[in-house]
Formats: sequence, C-alpha cells, structure tokens
Amino acid sequence: MSRKTKGINAERDLIHKFWGVGWAAVRVAGSGSMKYPSADVLATNKIRRLAIECKTVKKKIKYIEKAGIEQLKEFAELFSAEPYIAVKFDKKEWLFLAIEDLEETEKSFMVTLEKAEIKGLLFEEVIQ
Repeated sequence: MSRKTKGINAERDLIHKFWGVGWAAVRVAGSGSMKYPSADVLATNKIRRLAIECKTVKKKIKYIEKAGIEQLKEFAELFSAEPYIAVKFDKKEWLFLAIEDLEETEKSFMVTLEKAEIKGLLFEEVIQ
C-alpha cells in the first residue's frame, strides 16, 4: 500500500470516528497540494470547529514541514477553527496535539511518540 493510500485511509478512519459520535466531518481532497492553505479533515459539532492535519508514522518520531504547519494555522484562523495535528503512531490510537506541543527544529516541527503520549489528547478527550 502506498504512503498516499495509507494516509487517505487514516483520514477516512478519523472521519468515521467523528460521525460515530455525532460530529460532522469531511476529508479535504488535495490538501497540501494546492496553493491555498487547508487542513486534511474538518470536523464540527455545531459548537466547535476543528481543522486537523493528519499524520501516520511507523517510527517513534514524526517530522512535519514548517510550511504545512503554517498553512494549518492560517487556514484555522480564517475558518475560525481549532488547529490540531492528529498523529497515529503504528499500533497506537490517534493522538491530537496543539501546534504549541510540537518541537520546532531548524527545518521542521517534530513530535515523538513519548511526547505525544504525554501532551496529546485521545479522540475521546478532543471531542469533549
């Protein structure tokens, strides 16, 4: 399975989770490949709006390009949404991190499994 297919399947998994608890959610096709800022998934329960960048990773560390984080921040501000990075480490549950919880390096942002487990919110916590 290609990385792109794995990412699309992960985004769809997350959408099903939101719909399963009474939230509306959509996948934004082409996010990250158009000239306009966007998020991978948008979710709402009429009270809150979430703009989510989804990442899957087999290793215990994930690097995320700075441009992608800046686009998420810009989109979330314009859309009046809460920005989250949702990371699914191999054989683990989704963890949702605020941008401030990512560690900035010279060229990117990064999150380790250890830090995600400490700072991240589980799906059940993010929808409260």
